[in-house]
Amino acid sequence: MDFSLSKEQKLIQKAAYDYSHHQIKPMVDTIMNTNHIPDEMLMELGELGMFGIPFPEEYGGGGAGYLDYILALEQLSSVCPGVGMIISVNTVGLSVIHALGTEEQKNYYLPRGMKGKEIFSFAFTEPGTGSDPRQLTTTARFDGDNFILNGTKRFISNAGYPGPMVIIAREEDTDQASAFIIEKFCSGYSLSEKWNKIGAKGGPLYDVYLNNVEVDQSQLLGQRGQGLWALKIAMAYGKVGLTGLFLGIAASAYEEGRQYAMQKTHRGTPIADKFEHIKIALADMAMKYESCRWYAYHLGWAADTYKDPWQLVKEAALTKVLVAETAVDICRISMGIHASYGLMRDYKIAQLWDDAIMGPQVEGTAPVLKILA
Repeated sequence: MDFSLSKEQKLIQKAAYDYSHHQIKPMVDTIMNTNHIPDEMLMELGELGMFGIPFPEEYGGGGAGYLDYILALEQLSSVCPGVGMIISVNTVGLSVIHALGTEEQKNYYLPRGMKGKEIFSFAFTEPGTGSDPRQLTTTARFDGDNFILNGTKRFISNAGYPGPMVIIAREEDTDQASAFIIEKFCSGYSLSEKWNKIGAKGGPLYDVYLNNVEVDQSQLLGQRGQGLWALKIAMAYGKVGLTGLFLGIAASAYEEGRQYAMQKTHRGTPIADKFEHIKIALADMAMKYESCRWYAYHLGWAADTYKDPWQLVKEAALTKVLVAETAVDICRISMGIHASYGLMRDYKIAQLWDDAIMGPQVEGTAPVLKILA
């Protein structure tokens, strides 16, 4: 078994590292304060190919794979998790269309999601449910020619950017869930204010209100009643992206703790060299990061080679939980190394804690995903 990265994978990893450290890092404070990532930055990421890494070149993608995608998200999210969140959710929308769309739909929609000018969304969660499709209240009424969508979707990423959105709704006449593609800001589409979430700043969440949104039959994704299949695809690829995102947070927290321990001195000696408990803490962080890194990379490989979609859903669920919970553990250890300084917003580890603590809760809570797998 070959664990080495290919030349192409190393180039993608380096491109993401270089852009995140040279272009995103100087803007991080502004992004945190405004909860907004500049459109120009998203366009540059699109030009760099970060929005289309795992998709075929014939649709404008990078022709690489999901391991390459995780490598890039790890680097970008280590500097700004909000960037990783936007790309991850965009990839979810693209993945569902790529899996279920007709050739006409794929040719029309997929190239639009690769350049950073239009950002895709996926909308399932509602005020009354985040995991149970039987509780969907957003409805689709078929009038003989078109579908009419009504309802509220909650905590929807990328909802404020122009571009397509994949929506799961319950058909009134069959009581089955179906998937539809709408254009954001179409007639009947509106948004709440941004939710004030604690982490992944720059990747805002909204409630989406659908008031008699009309979609024609060409916007039905897959067959009628295939909404749960669309949800399974979204569950799998969404967690692939989040695995890369929280791996980046874990890596950054480890590096912050390591750098602090090397720079902080006690009677002229770095605490990394002087105190045994600091040495143990550094070793614990390294051990935890390295173990979850290889789980994450294996998930990328699995997403590229799977034969059983349901098995991929299970593996993605377990890996996302493992990496997210490990990121919290590493942040906790790193904050301990910082001591009181770790509680200060002046230090990056405080924000990383807020970013990491979201991990076990988003796109399926840790207990739900463990039961699922």
